[in-house]
Amino acid sequence: MQTTTKTLTETQSHDPAVFIDQTIADQLENLARANIGRNPIVANRLLDEIDRAVIATRSELPPDAITIGSEVTFRDNATGGMQTIILVMPTEADISTQRISVMTPVGAALIGIRKGETIWWQTPDGEVRELTVHDVVAP
Repeated sequence: MQTTTKTLTETQSHDPAVFIDQTIADQLENLARANIGRNPIVANRLLDEIDRAVIATRSELPPDAITIGSEVTFRDNATGGMQTIILVMPTEADISTQRISVMTPVGAALIGIRKGETIWWQTPDGEVRELTVHDVVAP
């Protein structure tokens, strides 16, 4: 298995642009704030992504920007494994059907980025890894 040698700070300085639908921006922020005590790493990551995002109407968003309900195929650059998931709110998450919550490390990293972009995410054990988005199907 290939591991990354980048630090968290180095990866953050190269993050791609983020685009978030204005109809869910407040909901995502409220969700993150409500989870600060239980899941601070993911909640803070989601808040950081919202803070740096371009907030726009659905029609103004790039068609390949990942949002709630998007089907996303990505590659874990550490393992080379490809995975297809649907990004959902926590109440709709179901790992058995590849419905991944935005309140997971991968979900918070994926929100708002686009096809072709590479983004870092932090595993529950603190390892920093990168993934590359290969395809996005709008909800």
